[in-house]
Amino acid sequence: MRKNIILIGMPASGKSTVGVILAKVLGKDFIDTDIVIQQREGSRLNEIIAHYGIDEFLKKEEQALLSIDVENTVIATGGSAVYSDAAMKHLAAGSTVVYLRILLDELKNRLNDVKERGVVLRPDESIEDMYEKRSKLYEKYADITVIEDGNSIESTVRAAMEEIK
Repeated sequence: MRKNIILIGMPASGKSTVGVILAKVLGKDFIDTDIVIQQREGSRLNEIIAHYGIDEFLKKEEQALLSIDVENTVIATGGSAVYSDAAMKHLAAGSTVVYLRILLDELKNRLNDVKERGVVLRPDESIEDMYEKRSKLYEKYADITVIEDGNSIESTVRAAMEEIK
């Protein structure tokens, strides 16, 4: 097994929740990169996006991701982490990247308030547009894809563990 497990996927796909449980079960540490960004900036994600704009937020996210240097850790990334090739290559080096895939309909059900959550969604971009664009990037970076469609958190964790081993 590689040193870290990197979780990627759509906003609200369960990366943080699955990540905490995976870390407990595997005896690893846990980092949520959204929290790393918030701590570095002293603001919530939605406030950072509102104040600086999407492009500047993505730069701040990339800087935060590039600063992560850990071993034996499950890392839950923000949904927009895949917009930075440099950050993804940094995180993926010596790690296993797991894509938690949900269907578009499930994303729409889970993603109630895009602005409050701090989701990177440009004004001219729909959730469908974001889904199509990001899905390709998640697939590009993933070593493993875990399909969550209709699965409970526990069965998603179990599926991820089976794939990782």
